[in-house]
Amino acid sequence: MAGRHPGPSRRSFVAAGVGTALTLAVANPARAARATPAARADRAARGRRVFGRYGSPATRLDERTLYVDAGGAGDFTTVQAAVTAASGTAHTLVVAPGVYRETVAVGVARTEMTWIGASGNARDVVVVYDNAAGTPKPGGGTYGTTGSATTLVQAAGFTARDITFANDWLRADHPDITGTQAVAIKVQGDRSAFLSCRFLGHQDTLYADSMALGAFARQYFRDCYAEGDVDFVFGRATAVFEGCHFHTLSRTDLASAPYGFVFAPSTAGANPRGYLVTRSRVTSEAPDAHYKLARPWVPSSDPTARPMLTVRETRLGAGIDAIAPYTDMSSGFPWQDQRFAEYRNTGPGAVVSVPENRPQLTAAEAASATREVYLGDWTPWERC
Repeated sequence: MAGRHPGPSRRSFVAAGVGTALTLAVANPARAARATPAARADRAARGRRVFGRYGSPATRLDERTLYVDAGGAGDFTTVQAAVTAASGTAHTLVVAPGVYRETVAVGVARTEMTWIGASGNARDVVVVYDNAAGTPKPGGGTYGTTGSATTLVQAAGFTARDITFANDWLRADHPDITGTQAVAIKVQGDRSAFLSCRFLGHQDTLYADSMALGAFARQYFRDCYAEGDVDFVFGRATAVFEGCHFHTLSRTDLASAPYGFVFAPSTAGANPRGYLVTRSRVTSEAPDAHYKLARPWVPSSDPTARPMLTVRETRLGAGIDAIAPYTDMSSGFPWQDQRFAEYRNTGPGAVVSVPENRPQLTAAEAASATREVYLGDWTPWERC
C-alpha cells in the first residue's frame, strides 16, 4: 500500500522539534587542533550548556562517558562516530540537542551501552534518516526492511533515554518505490530498554525483534511514543510496552478502511511470551474505525511462528475498529489461530460488540500477563 501524511512532511516535522538553529555539523580535526584558546573556551562553555548535569568533555563523569554534539562541543559530532569509538562494554553516550541525520549501528560487541538525551526531552535529540526497503543501494539492489533502519541495535543490555528515533522517508515523495517499509529503529538485543523515547515513521516504524529464531530477546518500553500507519510496531521480541502512547496517522491515498495496523507481532512458536501492552493508550488522527489494532505476521523465514499480543488496561481511541480489531496478514495464518487477547481495556475502540472478535483473558490468565512474568529476572523498571 502507499500513503501520505497530510500537512507538514515528516522531514520538516522532525526538524521543527529542535529548532532551525540546530544543524548537523561535521567535525574538522585539523581545525580543532588549530583552535585558539578563546575558541576552545567557547566550546567548553557550550559543552556546559548543552550537556547540563551530565558533565562535558572538560568535566567528564568517567572515562566511559562520551559526548556527542552536532555543534562541535562534544567528543564527536555524529552518534555513529561515538559508537565506533566506544569499543568494549558499558559506555554511555550523552547526546546534545540536535538533528543527527545519519544511520547508526550498535554491533553485538558493544554491550551494556546507554544513550542519554542531554536535555531530558526526547523532542530535542533526533536521530533520523530516510531509507526505505525499496531505496536503491549505491552498489546495486535495494536496502530491504532491515537495511532501511535508521538505527540498528544488536548488542545486549542497550538503554536509551529521552531520544527520538525517526525515519522520515515519505511514500508521496517516491511514487516509483513499492518497498515502502521504512524502519526508524530495529532492536535485536536482549535486555534492551527505552525510557521516554519517541519513534517516528510510517510503515514499520519500530522493529522489536531478536537476533535469531531461538533467541527470545526481552525488551522494555516505558513512557514512550510511537506513530505510524502500517504494522508500525512489529517483530518477534518479548516486548513490554508500559505507559506508552501509540498514534495512528491519517492517509489521503486510501478511499476506505483499513488505513493500517498498529501491531504486527511475529512471535516464535516456541516463545511463550510475545508483545504485552499495559496501561497505555492508542489515539488516531484518522477517521473513526479506520485502523485495526493488530494483524499476525508469520514470515516466510518462520512459518511455525505463532504471533502473540496481549493488550490490557489500555485506552483504545475511536480510530480502532471496535467491531473487528484484528485481521489476517495472510489467509493461511488466520488471526484466530494466533495468540491475541485483551483485558479490561477502555475507550470507544475497546467496546466488545462481537465477542468472538475480541478474545478476553480471564482474571487468572491476566495474573500471568505482567511485566514481571514477561521479563523474568531482568527488572529495568526499577531504574525509571
